[in-house]
Amino acid sequence: MLNDSKPDPIRSNLLASAEANGIRHGYFTRTGGVSEGIYQGLNIGVGSDDDQVLVVENRRRVASWMGVAADHLLSLYQVHSPDVIVATGPFADGRPKADALVTDRPGIALGASSADCGPVLFADPEARIIGAAHAGWKGAFTGVLENTVTAMEGLGAKRERILAVLGPSISAANYEVGPEFVARFTDANADNARYFAPSANAGHHMFDLNLYTVDRLRNAGVVAEALNRCTYAEEDLFYSYRRTTHRKEADYGRQISAIALED
Repeated sequence: MLNDSKPDPIRSNLLASAEANGIRHGYFTRTGGVSEGIYQGLNIGVGSDDDQVLVVENRRRVASWMGVAADHLLSLYQVHSPDVIVATGPFADGRPKADALVTDRPGIALGASSADCGPVLFADPEARIIGAAHAGWKGAFTGVLENTVTAMEGLGAKRERILAVLGPSISAANYEVGPEFVARFTDANADNARYFAPSANAGHHMFDLNLYTVDRLRNAGVVAEALNRCTYAEEDLFYSYRRTTHRKEADYGRQISAIALED
């Protein structure tokens, strides 16, 4: 096909500690894909307007890197919900609407697609239970992270053993929000004011989604950290919904972050 380069995902040192237990992970970038134009690179977005033949090839490349069959790279129809699905194999009827996946089954890769929202990968190395969550502000605010931990516990994980790492997402330097957004968070908890800093525009603030996400994870009792890579700023590596919106481009690609249990 068009490009014979290979995916070269970013990896977390924290999750790399689970490799001895047969847990493989990667936060995939635009590197190593066959899409062109505004989708240049490894666009895995089946909901994008990209040529779906190219999207299928990109997803095959991700699956290959993860060591699973192409149809065993699982991702969801993400709707910014707090909902979690327990995956036991490929979905029979397309992509379910939800925002997190957990499993104890080897040979499948759980994926969270993103283009500014936070992809979070989870692992209890001892129990060999994994999870992947798509956590934008709404999902994080309504509990998708905590629900993922609870779902993993339902499979036998212990939350104090769970490692959780937030992958590339939009940074506070590029995430400006209006007063209604701030009020939603501070009305829920006055302490949430710490995640906002005044912007150059009167009445607006910059929101630290990364810190908010990691704090929610740690408050849930898991070991958590962020990669602190900005999807908006690092254009060569990442797709960004907000960057596309600011440029008035027609569409945008999606990257994927994935985790798998090896057989």
